[in-house]
Order: sequence, then structure tokens, then C-alpha cells
Amino acid sequence: MKQIVKAKAVPYKPLTEADVEKAIARGRKTRHLYARASAVRYEDNCISIGFSDGSRVVLPVAGLPEFAGFSLEDFEQLEVGFGGKALCCEAQDLDVSVTGLIATSKPLMDLATSLVASRNGRKSSAAKAAAARANGKKGGRPRKKEPEDVELPPGQ
Repeated sequence: MKQIVKAKAVPYKPLTEADVEKAIARGRKTRHLYARASAVRYEDNCISIGFSDGSRVVLPVAGLPEFAGFSLEDFEQLEVGFGGKALCCEAQDLDVSVTGLIATSKPLMDLATSLVASRNGRKSSAAKAAAARANGKKGGRPRKKEPEDVELPPGQ
């Protein structure tokens, strides 16, 4: 059965200085949570994106359809925009997300997935603690069974 959700009509509320100050404060709190691009350059048919922490990602242009038809001059006009979250080229009317560009690289996404899984596996949670306590009440983790010596028929 489909459920119909009706949007609430919210009356227009003008933006105040206090709203702007709250948004700026919220932005300052969260700006360190995300990697922000600080530089971009084109070299050897690759886009090199530098980040505010000094790290760099190099992506081959051949795998990026957003840059099809770009000339050398267009690549030279690439700049970082939107607070380090996008690459922009005014000549081509292009604004492309840095996160989106990196997500097109399967090896980088596989690496990110592995890192996130590793980090999350180390985290303790209430559910993990409860499972460990319940397992402990049952006598803990079962011991590994030692392989028994089995006599094989001759020739094996």
C-alpha cells in the first residue's frame, strides 16, 4: 500500500542577521570535518587535487567524462570553488564536486570502503558490549578444536 505524504506549507520567513550568524557558526564548526581541496593543477593528462592538510589525489582525465572536450587552456583555468568542495571552470561553465570525482575511481572507493570497515569494526557499541556479555555468560568464545590424528589409507 502506498503511503501519501503531504508537504507542510511553511510560511515565508525573512532571513535575519541572527540566522546568518547561526549559519556561519555552524559552517565554522563543520569545516574541519571534511577534506577541502585547496589547489588544482593539470599535468601529464591528470588532474591533481591538493587538500588543506597537504595530501593530494591524482586522477586521470581519460576516465572523467566531465572533462571531455576540455582544451589545455580550459584545464589551466580550473580552480577550486565552493569552499574547497568543487572544481570550477568558468570557460566551460563547469562546477564538479571533488567528492564526486574521487568517487569515480573504483580503486579509491575500494580503499575508502576498506578503511571505513576497519575503523567501524574497532568501534565499541552498546550492542557489541551486550553481545560480549551474553557470550561470556555462556562460557565465552568456544575453543578451537585441535585436528585429530586421522590415519590415512596407504598411498594417500
